[in-house]
Amino acid sequence: MAQTINTANFDALVATGKPIVLDFWATWCGPCKRLAPIIEELAKDYDGKAIVGKCDVEEDEDLAMRFGVRNIPTIVFLKDGKEVDRSVGLVPRPALEEKIKAMLS
Repeated sequence: MAQTINTANFDALVATGKPIVLDFWATWCGPCKRLAPIIEELAKDYDGKAIVGKCDVEEDEDLAMRFGVRNIPTIVFLKDGKEVDRSVGLVPRPALEEKIKAMLS
């Protein structure tokens, strides 16, 4: 299951040293709803290898602002706490998986 990521737990998750896949979304966003099952599948498939999580931009504007999120869904890929890639909009699973695999290699 995708983890909730917010300002309160973000630094602790970065400290784990695992790559992070962070989905910025909102409950009213249609494309976000269509992306949600893909994010959940990725969280399950990469459990233990990467942290796959979600940040509701309505509940945590600070984290969204920290990453300059202007459109949702936005997925930020982090390695060693630094952004290495980003996807904006509804993206197919293979494209997301390719970015995750690049972070793991």
